[in-house]
Amino acid sequence: MSRLVFKRYSSTITVKSTPSKAHHHQPIPVSSFPSGYLLTGVHAGVKKKAGALDVGVILSTSERPTSAAACFTRNAFKAAPVIISEKILGENVGRARAVVVNSGCANAVTGAQGIEDAWAMAKETDALLPSNSSASPPTTSQTLVMSTGVIGQNLPISKILSAIRSQRDGSQQTLGNDFNAWERAAKAFMTTDTFPKLRARKFNINGVEYRMAGMDKGAGMIHPDMGPPALGPLHATLLGCIMTDAAISPRSLQRALTYAVERSFNSISVDGDMSTNDTILLLANGAAAEKDGVKLKEIDEGTDREAFEVFKRELTDFTIDLAKLVVRDGEGATKFVTVTVKGAPTYKDAHRVASRISTSALVKTALYGEDANWGRVLAATGSVPLSSPLHTNKVSVTFVPSDGSRPLPVLINGEPEKVDEARASEILSLEDFEILVDLGGGEAVETAQYWTCDFSYEYVRINGDYRS
Repeated sequence: MSRLVFKRYSSTITVKSTPSKAHHHQPIPVSSFPSGYLLTGVHAGVKKKAGALDVGVILSTSERPTSAAACFTRNAFKAAPVIISEKILGENVGRARAVVVNSGCANAVTGAQGIEDAWAMAKETDALLPSNSSASPPTTSQTLVMSTGVIGQNLPISKILSAIRSQRDGSQQTLGNDFNAWERAAKAFMTTDTFPKLRARKFNINGVEYRMAGMDKGAGMIHPDMGPPALGPLHATLLGCIMTDAAISPRSLQRALTYAVERSFNSISVDGDMSTNDTILLLANGAAAEKDGVKLKEIDEGTDREAFEVFKRELTDFTIDLAKLVVRDGEGATKFVTVTVKGAPTYKDAHRVASRISTSALVKTALYGEDANWGRVLAATGSVPLSSPLHTNKVSVTFVPSDGSRPLPVLINGEPEKVDEARASEILSLEDFEILVDLGGGEAVETAQYWTCDFSYEYVRINGDYRS
């Protein structure tokens, strides 16, 4: 790893270069992608860079009705696309057939014009959808909208609408379902991301093979707190879209996504800042829901609990994979750190402690400095009120390397260990490692995980001048 040395006053600052993250993006076989979808990414001119993909389109072409679910930011300043997508999902009772996304401009805090522009994007994308005679006429748009980029600026809406329009039959159409099409769509999500975040997998339910694929983006302004749209408690940003060819009822799709997001996207942090645009969308078009030539009913928690639990588990594992990619691509990040808190009275307690450790500036700067400063971890832990008293004489802290080698306990049952500094340096020099905090509640209690990264000088540079 190369190092740059800068002089500042009388001290010397050593700056580690940010490691390349391109290896996290690899080609995916076409057979892994779900059927019944067409996607692309195109250049509209929202981004200044010539040819940069900045508008993505995703269409469900299945003859079956497509179930849709979402989790949106709980930020009070919800962006226009969040407001519009919530409305569309509500009016269509959990159904949607398309997604349109733009990067380069968040369309957030843009007033009435922002709402009008988001509607225009949705309706222009509706025109790309193939007619579906088996579906009842929609009462509103069938397209969900996402935007990401700088807050407080209006979209160059005419450019975006023209780019969407280019995907109608003609020489400029690039819609497809091969790896190139999925990759183009994933690239259209990107802002300060250094690589497109795209994953796919296969899974089986009741002897039928289904596929799931998805993409997300995010590198800064990452500390999501998302909830379902109106169905329950409710610059850069986190966006994600997941597609499956399984058939799931809208209510069960939403329940599965809400559960999965809490354990994945709501469990990551780059800088502790919640965006105005955070959105995760999930489409299930049922295109592969067939057995022995018979179309299967939609999976529903109430009628087939076992099948629903399998889907929920697959979705949760998949969203965790996507969420981790966001942290790995954290702005200026040199470390990927798993924070595990166990022995807590409740899952909520464990999750809150893990979140506090993951967002502590003192912890994150120590990680960058490769300093096993467990006192900072302990201070963050003790600052969180729990549902029952914390017994400090039962708390333990351990640094766990990702290479399977010997862990390093630094605190056991409230008593500090004599730390092997050389071993600590070995572990913290790794790109991946774990901070394990045991609150000492025994085995019959809850565990939660958070994924975070370090704070580097590069993070300050990027966010000191977004235009860079």
